[in-house]
Amino acid sequence: MSDLRALRLSLRRIRAVFRRHAYLLLASWPRLFELVYWPAVQMLLWGYLTLFLQEQSGLVARASGIFLSAVLLWDTLFRGQLGVAICFLEEMYARHLAHLFVSPLRPFELVIAVFGISFLRVAIGVGGAALLAVPIFGFVLPRALGWALLPYFAVLLMFGWAIGLVIVGLVLRLGLAAENLAWGAIFLVQPISGVYYPVATLPAFLQPIAWCLPSSAIFEGMRAVLVEGRFDTGLLAWALVTLTFWLAGGAVAFVALFRSARRLGLLLQVGE
Repeated sequence: MSDLRALRLSLRRIRAVFRRHAYLLLASWPRLFELVYWPAVQMLLWGYLTLFLQEQSGLVARASGIFLSAVLLWDTLFRGQLGVAICFLEEMYARHLAHLFVSPLRPFELVIAVFGISFLRVAIGVGGAALLAVPIFGFVLPRALGWALLPYFAVLLMFGWAIGLVIVGLVLRLGLAAENLAWGAIFLVQPISGVYYPVATLPAFLQPIAWCLPSSAIFEGMRAVLVEGRFDTGLLAWALVTLTFWLAGGAVAFVALFRSARRLGLLLQVGE
């Protein structure tokens, strides 16, 4: 009975944090606009580029949604990571972080709630851009990728969470001087993830590094679906294996950095 009561209290605390950030997000039209704006701009850019390349490239003619699919899936990864980081940054800006951790709220409960908000942000941003692609380009992402969209979306979202945990840990430990990592660190991953080109295009010394990222396997699998019409289970399996290591590494890094920050009294800091 005591375990059930503890679980209920834990769920209440998670729900309280989720509702706070959900109200903050949904009650602010500038925040909602920003969520949809950048994915929509990316979608339009690559959509019109695709229309041009359809007349120039046999590959794109066979798979006209290859760039649109890539940019929408990439935004899933990017927005997933950013959603985790932004929630913590907003608490630091509001000088609210220390208050959270002197309450009964546990760090893992805050992380779970933040994951929920990250999913909501991705659903609004990427979902809005995907809907705009239907009337503008006649492109329907679920129809292009079929049921493969679900595992691809889930893997990229959770990979973004893993990277987000590391970034949040660094910001807690180093202060707001490290907040630029929330915006820029993910772009170290993009060139070697094979988002818009095969991993084989990379230099030989970078290819083993690329295959250590679950995103590389996902984007290779996406191209296999769009160009060859086949779903590669081996690529998905490898993505899940590497994702497991990234999630475990992200959790360990976050816990270590959080404990170090708490031990040094850095959770009270709001400056650089």
